[in-house]
Amino acid sequence: MKCGLLGEKLGHSYSPMIHAALADYEYLLYEKSPAELEDFLLRGDWDALNVTIPYKKAVMPYCAELSDAARRCGSVNTLLRLPDGGIRGENTDTDGFRFLLRSLGFDPSGKKSVILGSGGAAAAVRAVLEEEGASEIVTVSRRGEDNYETLARHADARFVVNATPVGMFPHNGEAVCSLRSFPRCEAAADLIYNPARSALLLEAEELGIRHVNGLGMLVAQAKRSCELFCGRTIPEGEITRIEETLSRRMRNIVLIGMPGCGKSTIGKLLAEATGRVFCEADALAEREAGLSIPEIFRRGGEDAFRARETAVLTELGRLSGCVIATGGGCVTREENYPLLHQNAVIVWLQRDLGKLPKEGRPISLGSDLNELYARRRPLYERFCDLTVPNDGTPEETVHAILKKTV
Repeated sequence: MKCGLLGEKLGHSYSPMIHAALADYEYLLYEKSPAELEDFLLRGDWDALNVTIPYKKAVMPYCAELSDAARRCGSVNTLLRLPDGGIRGENTDTDGFRFLLRSLGFDPSGKKSVILGSGGAAAAVRAVLEEEGASEIVTVSRRGEDNYETLARHADARFVVNATPVGMFPHNGEAVCSLRSFPRCEAAADLIYNPARSALLLEAEELGIRHVNGLGMLVAQAKRSCELFCGRTIPEGEITRIEETLSRRMRNIVLIGMPGCGKSTIGKLLAEATGRVFCEADALAEREAGLSIPEIFRRGGEDAFRARETAVLTELGRLSGCVIATGGGCVTREENYPLLHQNAVIVWLQRDLGKLPKEGRPISLGSDLNELYARRRPLYERFCDLTVPNDGTPEETVHAILKKTV
């Protein structure tokens, strides 16, 4: 059986990994331009497809049959080749969003919901929210009557769903609006899953609003698609198993801690043990500046170095599945926290101050380490998700990190 994902740009899709975990059919990525769409649908060599941006509505005229869900949503994300060569259109995004709602633990019944975006995924979200009895459902788009300039009229919304691709890798940090526009919001969902914490979800976290990303929805809709492809039922527990596996694989492991605490040494070993790429923020800053860190300090002072460091962390924070060793002072700038936190578990490496070397470290050379640690300790505590001591062997430290993160 030849299966795959149809879209215009598919460079960072996780669908092949998900379907490989569900079944053993061939699953390929089919990047097609709008001009190529018709020929591929009618004469392409495929048996079943998933469909993504921007073709969820465009494929509908080619379907000889439509499921009730596809007809209700006015969009299709799954295509099945019929025995007579015709095409049946299904919508499994609705199955995916139902799972996401359960994961979030939020009941939209009797509550006003706002959907950001008006594409195919938004249509599936609306269909499910209607089923669940939302009291009012507002679709916000760039040009509609309800747009991003008129959000104030919907300040009473209790649930906000981002169904746009805004903020998705590689455009991390972007958002179509602020959750502060909805002061009564109780829950937020972002159908984006890369990064794991979009700008919208980072804001939800800051505001204490329950939230969820779109990875579970992606896996749940794939599971239902696979059932349609193969004509068999797959246990519900497979969704959680695959979601957790993917989440661990996508997640960065970020090391923070005092200068000389062993972040580079541990980071390299950790990357080797997990098959991840190792990235060192200080080394990247030196390479991009064409200067050593002491020279950067001499020429521009600490402020110049911190600005360069933030630029480097902006780049590294967008990555997935890496080990990232940071500079000891990255925690002194609050803007670095969302850059690192968006896609990572942050590990604070702790080491006896008496074992910390100072050579080649401008801040350490000019400071009393005890005083420096006293100032930075609350900052490390603020940034980190977990702490690991690094006073034994490097292998012991790596093993301790792996137990807590992988």
